[in-house]
Amino acid sequence: MSLRVLSIASEAVPLIKTGGLADVAGALPAAVAGHGVAMTTLLPGYRAVMAALGRTRAVHSWPSLLGEPARLVAGSIGGHPLLVLDAPGLFARDGGPYGDATGRDWADNGLRFAAFARAAADLACGVVRGHTFDLVHAHDWQAGLVPAFLRFAPAAPPPPSVMTIHNMAFQGQFPRTLFDRLGLPDTAWAINGVEYHGGIGFLKAGLEAAWAITTVSPTYAQEIRRPEFGMGLDGLIRARQGQVHGIVNGIDTAEWNPASDPHLAATYTARTLGRRAANRTAIEAEFGLEPGDGPLLVVISRLTWQKGMDVLLSGIDQLVTAGARLALLGSGDKALEAGFAAAAARHPGRIGVRIGYDEACSHRLQGGGDAILVPSRFEPCGLTQLYGLAYGCVPVVARTGGLADTVIDANLAALGTGAATGVHMAAVTPEALAEAIERTVALYRDRAGWQAIQRAGMKCDFSWGRSGKAYADLYASLVEMT
Repeated sequence: MSLRVLSIASEAVPLIKTGGLADVAGALPAAVAGHGVAMTTLLPGYRAVMAALGRTRAVHSWPSLLGEPARLVAGSIGGHPLLVLDAPGLFARDGGPYGDATGRDWADNGLRFAAFARAAADLACGVVRGHTFDLVHAHDWQAGLVPAFLRFAPAAPPPPSVMTIHNMAFQGQFPRTLFDRLGLPDTAWAINGVEYHGGIGFLKAGLEAAWAITTVSPTYAQEIRRPEFGMGLDGLIRARQGQVHGIVNGIDTAEWNPASDPHLAATYTARTLGRRAANRTAIEAEFGLEPGDGPLLVVISRLTWQKGMDVLLSGIDQLVTAGARLALLGSGDKALEAGFAAAAARHPGRIGVRIGYDEACSHRLQGGGDAILVPSRFEPCGLTQLYGLAYGCVPVVARTGGLADTVIDANLAALGTGAATGVHMAAVTPEALAEAIERTVALYRDRAGWQAIQRAGMKCDFSWGRSGKAYADLYASLVEMT
C-alpha cells in the first residue's frame, strides 16, 4: 500500500517558478512514486496557476480562512494530483508570488502564507472529504507554519511532518500583531513555538515543530549548525541535529539532456563532444563574443551577494587577462547589473552580458559554454552545476554546501584516477577566484585532459532516483513511529 504524502510548496514547475524550490517541488511526486509514495502537491492560487488550470473543480471551501473566503480546487501536475488554494483576496494579483512588479514584497505576505498553511493543516487533518494523508512535507518558510498548526491547533489528530530548508537565508519573519489572527493558543507564543525575536518566525516555527528536518545536501546540513551559515537558527539546528537529514536534489534528466535538448544548435553525448563546437559558436554570436583559444566561461545566476557575483565582478578584468571569455545571463542587484554591463562595454568581444532570465538561453549556455562559474558564498544544493555536469560544461565552484557534495576537484589525485569533474575555489575571494580561473584555463589547454573531465561529469547520475528513495525511506520511518 502506498504512503499518501501531502507536499506543500509556494511554487512548483511547470506552473510557477522563481527558483530551485519550484524544480524540487515539481519533481518530487514522480521521484517518490516508484518507491511506494503517492504524493499530492498543494500550491497557492496565483493568477498564473489558476490560468494554467483552466476549468476547475472545487473540493472544499472556507467562508473565512483567516478572514478571507477561499476554496480548494483539484487539478494535476505532471500527471500527479494537485490541489490549489483559490483565495483571490490573497493570491489573485499581478506581479510575482512574493512581491509586486518592482520587486517589493507584498505587505501582507505574513497573512497570505499563514492562511495557506492553515488550509494545508486542515487538509492534512482530514477536513476535506476524500483526501487523507499519512504524512505532510512542508517546503521553506512559506509553508513553515504548517507543522506549527499541526502541533498547536490541529483540526484532528495530525500526521507526522517533514520540514525542508531550501535556503536558510529566507526565513519569513513577521510582526507580533499577526499572531492574534492565527487562531493558535497562547502556548504557541514561546521560544519553542512560533515566537522569534519578538515576532513570528515562519521557518523557525516549522523547524521547531516538524518531526524531521531535511535540507538539500549533506554538507549544507552540517554547515547550518554553524553561525556563519545558520542565519541565527544554528542553535536550533544543533539542538535537533539527530532529526536533520541532508538529501541532494536531483535534476529532470528528460528536460536537461544534451542528446535531445531542442534548444541546442547541435545535440551530443559524451562520445560526440566535438559537436558541442556548434553550440559554442552559437553562444558567441548570441552574446557578441569573438572566437578565441581560451575557454568560454558562462554564468547563469541571480546577481546577488550570496552567489558571489560581487567577487566575480571585482575580478572580471583578470578573467580576460587570463585568456578566458565570459557570457553572463542573470538579474538581481541593480549595482551588480550595472557593473557587469559596464564590464561588457569595457571588454567588447570578450564579455557578453544579458540581464534577465531566459530558460532556453540557459540551456544554450550549458550546451555551448566550456565551464560554468558558481562562486557562491553558500549554496544549499545548487542546480546549475548539476546541469553543467550533465552537459559537459565543467563547473568551477566554491567549496560549500551542495557544490562541494556534487563536484570533484581536478586535483592531481582526481586527475590521475579520472575522477575529476570540475574545479573548486578554496574561498570566495578575488584571489581564490583568480586562482581557480587560472587553473581552469590551464586545464582547458590540455584538450584530451579537458574532455576527460567533461566525460567524467557527464557520467555522473544526478537523476531523482537515489534522492527519491531517500525521501521515501524517511517518510516510511516517520510513519512507522505513529
